[in-house]
Amino acid sequence: MDLNHVAVFARVVELESFTAAANQLGLPKSSVSRTVTRLEEELGVRLLQRTTRTLHLTDAGHAYYERARVALSGLDEAASAATNLSVEPRGVVRVTAPSDASTLNLACIVARFTKQYPLVHIELSLSSRAVDLVAEGFDLAVRAGKLSDSTLIARKIGLDSMGVFASASYLRRRGRPKAVADLASHDCLLFRGKNGKSEWRLSGPKGEESVTVRGPLSVDEMSFAQLAVAAGLGIGLLPTMAVKLRAPSRDYPTPVRILPEYSLGGAGLFVVTPSLRFQPAAVTAFRDFLIQELSLFWNRP
Repeated sequence: MDLNHVAVFARVVELESFTAAANQLGLPKSSVSRTVTRLEEELGVRLLQRTTRTLHLTDAGHAYYERARVALSGLDEAASAATNLSVEPRGVVRVTAPSDASTLNLACIVARFTKQYPLVHIELSLSSRAVDLVAEGFDLAVRAGKLSDSTLIARKIGLDSMGVFASASYLRRRGRPKAVADLASHDCLLFRGKNGKSEWRLSGPKGEESVTVRGPLSVDEMSFAQLAVAAGLGIGLLPTMAVKLRAPSRDYPTPVRILPEYSLGGAGLFVVTPSLRFQPAAVTAFRDFLIQELSLFWNRP
């Protein structure tokens, strides 16, 4: 099988257009169309449904593209790695990370990297939203939670779970819940709650238990939720690793884990890139450095 045929097919799928793929590849549109047709003939299946205005992947085409994309990325990464051996990393690397990335020791990681690679400039954007890496021109991202975009190339750093936390001052004032059902009578901090309430589904010794909780505050930013719980506002369902990593202060002491046998399923921490294809040496160097340093930091005792 001619790998050039596979690469042309992948470019058509990524750009959703024979014309756009032909323009990017510097080929006539008819050549691109014939190449995809030959690939379908070689495989004996139809990969794309074509109309005068649109094209859609068939089920077979979708399955083939998902596997071909990974294979092509691997080949490009191998070639890039060989080329980058003789290229000194330099230039700008655009990175996006969660707004509470300070808990990940990210500033120290960047400081160590730029000391090692003084010709690289890191442009870091902190945001609580899921940034579109391709549309907004980012080279890589640090993501927490579940990844919804299957086109991203992701490297998992670790898993975290959600636990129930409260400040010592709140527990002295309101008492400590003894069971999941007790949370219904407490002030709870609601992460993206609706109409002043939220349903928490916790797994524990009795399996999954659910409780409807209420509280004085709903927020959509987890770092603020952690601070509000630490300040004594109420009981919160927080990422256990984030609580562990955040440095305490006089106003925001470390919250106390309550009902420790109960938790909510784990979310991941990932370093993601839109593609491994033709990455500059600076991007490759920072990606690998970031993965190594975050892994050491995340898994420390």
